[in-house]
Order: sequence, then structure tokens, then C-alpha cells
Amino acid sequence: MNATPGTASRKVMVEARDVSKNYGAFEVLSSINLRVHQGEVVCIIGPSGSGKSTLLRCMNHLERVNAGRLFVDGELVGYRQEGHRIYELKPGEVCLRRRDIGMVFQHFDLFPHMTALENLCLAPQVVLKRPKASVAKDAMALLQRVGLADKAHHYPSQLSGGQQQRVAIARALSMQPKIMLFDEPTSALDPELVGEVLKVMQDLAKSGMTMVVVTHEMGFAREVADRVVVMDGGRVIEDGPPEQIFSNPRTDRTRSFLDRLLA
Repeated sequence: MNATPGTASRKVMVEARDVSKNYGAFEVLSSINLRVHQGEVVCIIGPSGSGKSTLLRCMNHLERVNAGRLFVDGELVGYRQEGHRIYELKPGEVCLRRRDIGMVFQHFDLFPHMTALENLCLAPQVVLKRPKASVAKDAMALLQRVGLADKAHHYPSQLSGGQQQRVAIARALSMQPKIMLFDEPTSALDPELVGEVLKVMQDLAKSGMTMVVVTHEMGFAREVADRVVVMDGGRVIEDGPPEQIFSNPRTDRTRSFLDRLLA
């Protein structure tokens, strides 16, 4: 488990210890060990079917692990431990724990019957029990941050794909998460809209947000990531700084994957 130089003294925000995940007899994740420190941006790359998205979904208990332990900010994800035994949390408890973990999916999953502003306001009011006026003020500030203050009262159907994804990022931020997870956030976008979403993510990284990003955008991974994790066949096969991964990969599998992708 590599770490970005200078992070040794920082809090570990995500830790996977020998995490495995099966679908029946098919092993999707095999003994994954990974640490992400506070303020780090870690990009996970690899061929389709390598387990990248499954690992991300396990980090907020959208998928249950079959073995091992996953921690976010020192707390077990989806479980509690009593002695040597662990017990799965009730759905309501999982939701409360999940509020510290923002997630942005491939598809925007905005509520179509709500405006951009209403999409941002819902969870802080319902989950955090914050007052409506305060939530609305913060939501407008977040829309301003992602360049969409003028679209606050537009419905998702009135927004481009890139604009919807930026609203989705702002919605995740509205819960004031400790960590942000991104699962191929640009894969559903037309090529000309990718840049506006990556710019928001880049600005977020500069602000010091802890981020784990599954992506095929190699330019983003090279320029923004502190570390790049390469997965293949449900395993981490390489973990290091972008310059090492892209310029001098240690494994033939990483080299062949990048050669195909960057050709």
C-alpha cells in the first residue's frame, strides 16, 4: 500500500484490508489492500471488468464485502464489530454513516421532478435536519462553485449532460462529506462536455478534498492524481505516483493496458 510522500502524518481516510467480493463463484475483488490519506487524490484505472467500480461501491456499502474490512475515517463501512464478530448495520444506520461519503455516479441520477436547487437541498434537510433557509443559501453557493448559479431553478431535462453532472457533484458536496467517490463521472457525457466536469473535479482536488476516482481519463489521472492505482482481475497490480505509472510501469499488464489506451 503506497502513500503519497508527505502523507504519512495525515489521517487515513479510507483503508481496505484484504477485501474480497464474490458474485456466486465469480471473484470480483481478491484481497484488496489500499489506503487513502486525508487530502489525497487517488485515481483507479484498469480494463473494464477489473473490479474498479465494485471496489468504489464497497467503500460506501452499496455492495457488501464477502471478506476483509473496509474503513472510512476509522469506522467500519456498513458494519459494527463486537469482540471478534461483526454485524451488519441496519439500513438507517448505514445511511447515517454514508452521509460522510459523497458519491458521483456515471449517470447523474438527479430527481427529475426537482430543480437543481431542490436536488441540492433535499438531503441536508431530511438527513441532517438543517433549516431550509440555511440549506438553500449553502446550495446556491455550491451551484456558484460549479458554475451553475444561473441554472438553480432549471429542471434536469433543461440541462446538458455536463451541467447535470456538475449538479450531481454539488449535490454530493451539499452533505459536507469527508471524502468524495467518483465512478467514471464523464463516461456518459458527449466528448465536448467532459472538460467542464473535469475542471470542477480539478478545482475540488485543489481545495484539499479527499477523492477516489475511477476513470478512463488518463490526462486527468496524470495531472491531478497524487497516486494512481491499477487494477486487473480484481486485484491491485500497481500503485504509485502518476509519473511512475505512466512513464515507467512496473508490470507488463499495466504497460499493455496503457499502450492500448494511449495509442
